[in-house]
Amino acid sequence: MITPPEPAVFELAGLSFWYGHKRALADISIDFPVNKVTALIGPSGCGKTTLLRCLNRMNDLIPGVRVEGDVRYRGEEIYTPGIDPVEVRRRIGMVFQKPNPFPKTIFENVAYGPRIHGTASGKAELEAIVESSLKRAGLWAEVADRLHQPGTGLSGGQQQRLVIARAIAVSPEVILMDEPCSALDPIATARIEELIDELRNQYCIVIVTHSMAQAARVSQKTAFFHLGKLVEAGPTGEIFTNPRDNRTQDYITGRFG
Repeated sequence: MITPPEPAVFELAGLSFWYGHKRALADISIDFPVNKVTALIGPSGCGKTTLLRCLNRMNDLIPGVRVEGDVRYRGEEIYTPGIDPVEVRRRIGMVFQKPNPFPKTIFENVAYGPRIHGTASGKAELEAIVESSLKRAGLWAEVADRLHQPGTGLSGGQQQRLVIARAIAVSPEVILMDEPCSALDPIATARIEELIDELRNQYCIVIVTHSMAQAARVSQKTAFFHLGKLVEAGPTGEIFTNPRDNRTQDYITGRFG
């Protein structure tokens, strides 16, 4: 019996990207499925973060960049003229390598997005959104009694969960994560990985990681990049145990990277 293809949130076809005259991505075609974590792996400078930033048009903020090919989100090309990049970024949240809470209270960090997007109709609804987001980020029990203290006063792992709560407060459909655990200790890393596993039931998640162990633990699909090209992609178990390309084998076994 033929297994039907998984529904894709993103479909990329022939995506190429330039910083000025430098080509950072070359002819990338890949799908990102719903309710799964896709890990992007590969050596530094291979284009992983550039690809991640293409998915929510954050590269638009860099002068002199150029995009070719298709980036379809729910079947719609997001680089079509007239598409609002701000709305794209609301639907496609981003969590960066270093926790970056705003210099505001814990409450205001999470309330910021709903306020500027006008998604809360009043104080009670805003408070409910903040509480729900902190609970989904696994942080509510630790901060419920200090919501009006600075978010920057939290530990590194707590700050990263606060940033995740801030991202999901605007009801995105996708969460992009750029090495979200690289600045965290092993205990905080384990908590973030547990959270990623919980969140994938509600979101499409794409994560850039340099940790092969982390990719194996948290993802269901893995894509290996090298020199701006997608070498191969597939179920994580297959990529790690039976890769089709020798370059993938060499990378995951530590022969280069």
